[in-house]
Amino acid sequence: METLYDSDRFIVLHMQCDAPAPAATSAPFGAELLARHGFEIVDKHSGKQLYLDGQWSELFQRRIAEWRENIPTQQEVEDALDALAGLAQTPLALH
Repeated sequence: METLYDSDRFIVLHMQCDAPAPAATSAPFGAELLARHGFEIVDKHSGKQLYLDGQWSELFQRRIAEWRENIPTQQEVEDALDALAGLAQTPLALH
């Protein structure tokens, strides 16, 4: 897990699977298991979180790559995260 962004309003975490994928012959039906990656976006003000996986994760990863090439202002990042945070439905819970 790597913290990519942390502000007064948002925190963005990149979740990565560090375990190596097993050999294709050990997986059922010869299918190869792939490492999964995702992003967790936490809206600190609303107390909700959003986990991006699959195609959503790929789209967000492209956005991050764009930000690395053309460094945005903090307001631009906050606006983009705010748009995604509207999808958040899962309240944070402490364990």
